[in-house]
Amino acid sequence: MTISRLPLAISAVIIAWMFGGPAAHAADLTGAWASDASACNKMFTNKDGKIAIAEDSDLYGSGFIIEQNRIRGKIVTCNIKARKEDGAVTHLVANCSTDIAVETVQFSFKIDDNNKITRFYPGVPEMAVQYFRCPL
Repeated sequence: MTISRLPLAISAVIIAWMFGGPAAHAADLTGAWASDASACNKMFTNKDGKIAIAEDSDLYGSGFIIEQNRIRGKIVTCNIKARKEDGAVTHLVANCSTDIAVETVQFSFKIDDNNKITRFYPGVPEMAVQYFRCPL
């Protein structure tokens, strides 16, 4: 490379670094999530090596478990059908069922950090709820 082309090559590397950056990774939502981080051991149990929601978990806040393509709550199980990431926001569309109904639900989460997310409802920002990943 000649000296006259060196500034051009350096500029190209800097621009590629600034705008390319590292490859984006899908948000890892796997785990047990509780609205009160200090209540994790009261909200979740370990049954036969599998994380479960405790019987009286609703006394301590709200929570859910995300595993692969499934979301489990106390009375509902959802199968994730679609996932879209938009920066720090992840949108999930899931078919959810209880003992009496089946419904398609959209979940929207803002990834605050690896162990904190905020569930929000598009168009109703005052209903946002923070959840903390429980170390189980």
